[in-house]
Amino acid sequence: MNIIFMGTPDFSIPSLITLIESKHNVLAVVTAPDKQRGRGRKVSFTSVKEFAIKNNLPVLQPERLKNNSSFVDELKQFDADLYVVVAFRILPADVFEIPKYGSFNLHASYLPKYRGAAPIQWALINGETETGLTTFKLAEKVDTGNIYLQMKIEINTDDNLETLHDKLSAEGSKIVLDTVNLIDSGDYVLQEQNNTLATPAPKITKEVSKIDWSKPAYQIHNLIRGLSPIPGAFFEFDGKLIKIYKTELVERVDLKPLEFDQTKKELIVGCGNKALRILELQQEGRKRMKIEEFLRGFSF
Repeated sequence: MNIIFMGTPDFSIPSLITLIESKHNVLAVVTAPDKQRGRGRKVSFTSVKEFAIKNNLPVLQPERLKNNSSFVDELKQFDADLYVVVAFRILPADVFEIPKYGSFNLHASYLPKYRGAAPIQWALINGETETGLTTFKLAEKVDTGNIYLQMKIEINTDDNLETLHDKLSAEGSKIVLDTVNLIDSGDYVLQEQNNTLATPAPKITKEVSKIDWSKPAYQIHNLIRGLSPIPGAFFEFDGKLIKIYKTELVERVDLKPLEFDQTKKELIVGCGNKALRILELQQEGRKRMKIEEFLRGFSF
């Protein structure tokens, strides 16, 4: 099949590699516009663009997707059979309906659970023991399209956002190729989503990231897992913002919320129920450290 691939971050790359190495033909990629970053305002490319350039693939970078007739015309010139979308923006119907076989998206959850921008984060924050991957045909309403394929993925107790992201990205590349092959074969039946089972996965905000120490230790622990390493769950101490990246649950009930038990090598903090041992953290303006190194120059 002739494919146009749409994606932006690192999460998309394994799927793009798998498609390039398959019998199918990737005609071009669509990714987000270049951005100026840092003090020098140096222009940086998306991960997908960098990969596409190295592999001599045409790159399209529309500033906007809606009401963009020139972008639609440019897409039509490729005469693709299918658009494959992995971690990209919301497409309007006049784009995703262009190809003969329409467009499908890879979503990092077992839909209809965790519809939205941050499914990996919320699965961890909510303490799930499994999540999944879903490929679905794009429809007008976000993450509601009929399903091609699904795969369940175990969440280990030591998984955080980084490890689960990488696991889903790698496994996602397999289900993306399986979906393209399925569409190519014509031998499939789309499955409707059960909207009564839908749960949200909204964008992570600063309010979500701030630790509420009155909550039970296991809930705070899961919040930290779900936001590590980016953006990082945080609290404020003496006017300084401190991010926490790794913790362990501690069976202690003698500490009040945000009450510390500190030694030269260990830091335990009380929560609404039980406590947490802090293992890795970062004070505002300093580098990320393991707790023993951090405590050499800081006292709570």
